[in-house]
Amino acid sequence: MSIESDIDLEGITKVSEVVATTLRQMREHTKVGMTSRGLDDFGYAILQSYGAQAAPKVAYDFPGYTCISINNEAAHGIPSDTTVLQEGDLVNIDVSAELNGYYADNGGSFILGEDTKGLGKLVDTSVSALYKALKEIRGGRKIADIGRIIETEAKKNGFKVIKNLVGHGVGRSLHEEPHEIPCFYDKQETRRFRKNTVVAVETFISTKGSYVHEKGDGWTLLADEGAYVAQHEHTILITDGEPIILTAANGI
Repeated sequence: MSIESDIDLEGITKVSEVVATTLRQMREHTKVGMTSRGLDDFGYAILQSYGAQAAPKVAYDFPGYTCISINNEAAHGIPSDTTVLQEGDLVNIDVSAELNGYYADNGGSFILGEDTKGLGKLVDTSVSALYKALKEIRGGRKIADIGRIIETEAKKNGFKVIKNLVGHGVGRSLHEEPHEIPCFYDKQETRRFRKNTVVAVETFISTKGSYVHEKGDGWTLLADEGAYVAQHEHTILITDGEPIILTAANGI
C-alpha cells in the first residue's frame, strides 16, 4: 500500500506493533512439550486483546490463527493438537493480522532449547541476510538487487534460497503489489521499490534444495527430505533512505 495520510501511517504502524508483539510473546512462551495448537491459541488470545483479527483466517480461511512450521515444514504449517514441540526443533512462527482495515505480516525461525540439530548457523544466516537486504531498500532501488543480496549471503554461508516462496506488498490486504519480492537474483525482474509504500520482506534460507512442495493438506509447504528452511520477515515502510522497520518490536 501507499501511505497517503497520517491516518494511513498510524493504522499501519499500530497493526505492525500488534503482530510484532504477538510474535515476540509467542516465541517467549514456546516450551518443550507444548502443542503447536496450544501455541497458536496463545497467539490468538494476544491478537484478540488488541482487537485484531488473524489475517490468514480472515483472508484465506486458514485452519489456524498463525502459521507454525516445524523442522522440515518450510511455511504455512497448520497448528495441531498432535504436534508436540521437542528439544532442538526448528520452529517458525508467522503472525499476520488485520486491525481497523490495515494488515501487517512478520515471522521468524528459532531453535527450541538446545541446538541438537546444529541449525544455529542457518538461523543466523537468515537473520543477517534479512538485515543486509533491508539496509539497502529505498525508493527507486531494484527489487532484483535485494534478492541478490539475500542469495549472496546464503551462498557465502553454504546455504541455498527457496525460489518459490517470496515477500510481498502488504497494507490494505495481506498480499498486495508487488506480489513477489524474491530472495534470489532474477535478471528478468525490472521493477523498483517505491517510496512511501509498505512491503513485507522475507528470507527463506535452506540447508539443501531450492524449492518447496505441498504436503498434501492444502497448506503446509515442505522442504526436501532431510532439509531445513529458516525464514525471517519484517514489514517495512520504504523511504528515500533506510526503511522504517514497522515490526521491529518482534525482537528479531
